[in-house]
Amino acid sequence: MSSQVRAQVIPLEQASAFPRAPRTVEETGLPLLFLVELASKLLFVRGQLYLTEMSHQLRLPAIVLDSLLSFMRAERLCEVVRRGETDGDVLYELTDAGRARAVEYLGRCKYAGAAPVSLDDYVAQVERQSVTKMKVTREGVDKAFRGLVIKPEVRDQLGAAMGSGRALFLYGPAGAGKTYLAERLALLLEGDVAVPHAIFVDGEIIQVYDPLIHHVVEDAPRSAGAAIDNLMRPDQRWVRCRRPVALTGGELTLKMLDLDYDASTGFYQAPPHVKANNGLFVVDDLGRQLVQPEQLLNRWIVPMDRHHDYLALHSGIKFSLPFDVVLVFSTNLMPSDVADPAFLRRLGYKIHIGPMDEDEYRSIFMRVCEEREVPFDEVAFRSLLEDFHAGSGQPLLACYPRDLIGPIADFARYRGEPARLTHDSLQWAWHNYFASR
Repeated sequence: MSSQVRAQVIPLEQASAFPRAPRTVEETGLPLLFLVELASKLLFVRGQLYLTEMSHQLRLPAIVLDSLLSFMRAERLCEVVRRGETDGDVLYELTDAGRARAVEYLGRCKYAGAAPVSLDDYVAQVERQSVTKMKVTREGVDKAFRGLVIKPEVRDQLGAAMGSGRALFLYGPAGAGKTYLAERLALLLEGDVAVPHAIFVDGEIIQVYDPLIHHVVEDAPRSAGAAIDNLMRPDQRWVRCRRPVALTGGELTLKMLDLDYDASTGFYQAPPHVKANNGLFVVDDLGRQLVQPEQLLNRWIVPMDRHHDYLALHSGIKFSLPFDVVLVFSTNLMPSDVADPAFLRRLGYKIHIGPMDEDEYRSIFMRVCEEREVPFDEVAFRSLLEDFHAGSGQPLLACYPRDLIGPIADFARYRGEPARLTHDSLQWAWHNYFASR
């Protein structure tokens, strides 16, 4: 899933909630010597840079970098190569002493990108844009689920659950549509959030922004005056994104829920539930992971109760981060089979996604027929219900129309003839799908 840019006009009241750009080194919330290290590594990697280029690379205002570079020049770590007509048209490079220092810095950590934000600033921003502050209404749910065949009672359960911000447990037979519904919940996430490129914790860098999870929203303030007012400029260390959605499945392990330290680069990747803060975190196919479901679920007992999680650096330092996600579990197992009463009590909503009735099944079947250009035939559909479903005891699950009609269309294309919905074509698809004789 690639990063997508969604252009829109950001209301001023929403723009005001986005972090403002720092105007001094102190306002960055970062130690001066750390910024010296970051700027030195960038100059070492790039060779020579104009002030404007450094500002873009480090996501820090020129006024902050000007002060930082003045300090570095005083310490004989960098020098001016060329000075143009404007303040931004100044070319910098490292001195011999600066290059030696940069090699030392890079030996510890190779991160030379956007300046991180402080842990305190990150915690405050996540709380400011908490997913629990969203307002989910019946009208919004109807709009998000428009065109989706879903039982009214299930639709209302999902809407109330998303509005509560509490964890959901979707359970039912394989093929009932649990994963599809879990992903569709993303449409109920309202508003944009600020996501940092990275955060700074006890001298370490933890990368948070992930283009596979965070979808960028183009920043376009309504007022032209706001764009040129330094006091209103957004902090470029943060990225304006849609509320994130992280989806994991059978590959999930307990180790993936901790910080991922790369010894070769010297910095960390945040775990998926941290990247999903202020959004949705879906654990699909619970029970298919290599780790036991009880162990996986117990990992979240404290975060679900206290809305924060504890992580540890490789140095042994532990710290707390917000756990601000709508946590969704999807499984083919019964709740009592995967969790004890203590955990089940903490789940806000346990929603059963089961077989469909005949009208719901027909509606999906007709829609798939239209999509695959296979003319719907009522007589053939009746034979599907009576001869195949009833005869074999297979329930009417949401996955079957697509799984049966797809092969019929494929076979017709292979034979170079129009696809037709008949008893014989359904029998061929049914036996092919269920591997029956």
